[in-house]
Amino acid sequence: MAKVEVEILGLSASSTGSNGAYALILKEKGGERQLPIVIGAPEAQAIAAELEGLRPTRPLTHDLLKNIIEQAGGSVAEVCIVALRESIFYAEITIDGLDLHVDARPSDAVALAVRFGAPIYVMDSVLDEAGIVASMVDDSFDDDSDDDDDDDDDLMRLLQQSEEGEEQERPSPPQKMPASRLEQLRRQLEQAIRDEDYERAAQLRDEIQRLEGTKH
Repeated sequence: MAKVEVEILGLSASSTGSNGAYALILKEKGGERQLPIVIGAPEAQAIAAELEGLRPTRPLTHDLLKNIIEQAGGSVAEVCIVALRESIFYAEITIDGLDLHVDARPSDAVALAVRFGAPIYVMDSVLDEAGIVASMVDDSFDDDSDDDDDDDDDLMRLLQQSEEGEEQERPSPPQKMPASRLEQLRRQLEQAIRDEDYERAAQLRDEIQRLEGTKH
């Protein structure tokens, strides 16, 4: 199966009331598909700290893992989000020098990837199933300088937080909707993408797909 290289588009705070939850947004390189994944605050902080080039006085968990891998003679070659099963994402870390392929949560895999400068991949089948294509909903949607400033503010707020907690890395489970609400859900999806509320967009996408599936 084909895999697609992605980059980190951003981290945003959850707007659905999940305490300490963040959305990690991955975007395919050279394409339009985006993959939002709900992760916990500690993992989001670990990714944000490395992206911002911050160095703690003592190694954090992912820094410690990096040190252990390097001292054992290994290096992270790549990470890949390989599956979406029962609404939970699964990732794999490939470690050169130790001949290891390690099962991991996407957030931990990405946190290590940014520390090693390793590429991040997502299986094409996962992007097809869970990805969001913004241009299919609204061709006029585009990033601007104000959006970039908002992303920077989100990162700084995230790095200043000390909340603890963990979220399972999954799209929020959709609720059953009557067929009469299909158009309403599509309008809500369009608005969520305009607002860059990718976690909410992922929920709406799953609800629409489930609802459309019941009509066939």
